[in-house]
Amino acid sequence: KELVTEPSNIIYPNSFVKRTLTQLNKKNLKIKTLNKENIKKIGLNCLLAVSQGSKREPAVMEFSKKNSTKNVDILFVGKGVCFDSGGISIKPSGGMEDMKWDMAGSAVTVSIIKYLSEIKTNFSYAGIVGLVENMPSGSAYKPGDIIKSYKGINVEVLNTDAEGRLVLSDGLWYTGTKLNPSYIIDLATLTGACVVALGHEASGLWSNDDDLRNKIKEAGEHCGEIAWPMPLFKAFEKEMTDSKIADVRNLGAGRWGGSNTAAAFLKQFIPNKPGTEEQIPWAHLDIAGTAWGAKTNKMLKNGATGIHVRTLHHLITGQ
Repeated sequence: KELVTEPSNIIYPNSFVKRTLTQLNKKNLKIKTLNKENIKKIGLNCLLAVSQGSKREPAVMEFSKKNSTKNVDILFVGKGVCFDSGGISIKPSGGMEDMKWDMAGSAVTVSIIKYLSEIKTNFSYAGIVGLVENMPSGSAYKPGDIIKSYKGINVEVLNTDAEGRLVLSDGLWYTGTKLNPSYIIDLATLTGACVVALGHEASGLWSNDDDLRNKIKEAGEHCGEIAWPMPLFKAFEKEMTDSKIADVRNLGAGRWGGSNTAAAFLKQFIPNKPGTEEQIPWAHLDIAGTAWGAKTNKMLKNGATGIHVRTLHHLITGQ
């Protein structure tokens, strides 16, 4: 809640890193921080593209349980857009001041990692947050750009305000292939379309695995944090791969089903289990309507809700 509530002149990529480093339990955590040069060398080009319009340099934080094996049980991936103007596809001015909370997914990720590092666990876990600002400037990425993702496939940019999925795409493939997790959960204030669909009463929940979807839904209901199952139809995936000049596009063909097409985009960046044609079980939580000021939230009247930290805690521990 603290991270999400702070204004963007206080919390930006580098200050997010410094703030969280002072609060995490380094005794039980391995933490790696990547600066712009590290990110460029690795090839997280989608994340870099989103950040290039801002004077604030991007950062990536990787977390893992100390002394754990390469293959982790749980991987958390958080969207960390510390301020989202929309970039060249600029947002309307009304309400733009709230776009400081577009990094809520990364705050949830850091919070659950912090919690896990402070208890005894018999499983391994890891997390990654991609931290950027999305700003309009002479150096900003533009509609029509083609970006080579870390996965190696090319992404056509149709709208620079569909930036969160670009940041997540590199994080999902980079850590998914490196750590071979048993399952992946990503969290993001991803789409206004999710708010249109579900209001401020529920987060959207997409998954390629029925069991994981059901467990998250049940955990959310137990905690009073509703995560409502949404569809991942093949038609949505086809819409996102129907680019005439690239492998995938970062925006659907029209205004309809925008949160579903965003999830379908992310699905293209979930690795398969090694040696199989089956994807790693993955769930995507769109918290755009629930991360801030949800009127029916029982624990908060205004501001950051801390949504789904409790859900994930219950999912993992059963408590």
